[in-house]
Amino acid sequence: MAEDIEEIRRQKMEELRNRDEAEASDEAGPADGAEPRSPSEPVPVDGTAELSETVSEHDVVLVDFYADWCGPCQMLEPVVESIAADTDATVAKVDVDANQGLAAEYGVRGVPTLVLFADGEPAERLVGMQDEARLRSAIEEYA
Repeated sequence: MAEDIEEIRRQKMEELRNRDEAEASDEAGPADGAEPRSPSEPVPVDGTAELSETVSEHDVVLVDFYADWCGPCQMLEPVVESIAADTDATVAKVDVDANQGLAAEYGVRGVPTLVLFADGEPAERLVGMQDEARLRSAIEEYA
């Protein structure tokens, strides 16, 4: 009887250790070499180097070229935040006033302009106010 109790105690301790190790690895994030998880909020990007790094780290990146004074950009903001929270795409935000050279590099002539990158390359460009369904379908096409 005492041996049975010791065996049960040993098994329970083993289960607890395994559970704690599993929880710790979940909190640590992706394993080395694994694709980083996409952020659940838009990532502000300042400059070509930051944009290149963001695009190279993630499979699908939606870049929102915007301006603070732009009405349609402000209307698009909740849509972009929802896309960041609910999809596997990383959403990057580029303020065209602060990053005029970067905007020119990507041919942004009006805001909002959204550029979708897939596997490090520009795959699609959307200019003007977009509805959420259109953005989601574009992302799903490349995800």
